[in-house]
Amino acid sequence: MPSPLTAPILGFLSRLSFPRLFVVTAALFFADLLVPDFIPLADELLLGMGTLLLASWKKRKDPLPPPARR
Repeated sequence: MPSPLTAPILGFLSRLSFPRLFVVTAALFFADLLVPDFIPLADELLLGMGTLLLASWKKRKDPLPPPARR
């Protein structure tokens, strides 16, 4: 069950594109490394953001050309 504190934040972050989500996740990770427990619930947010990163990481395929008509 999602936490009532982290669910709205993760809902907002789930709408970000992959590069922006990666930058936000990396910034939070390094801030948490430099000053542990400076941001409340940072560890829970990082786990959720990591999940969002993996879910949004897709390999883009080239679109197939339309079939030739006779």
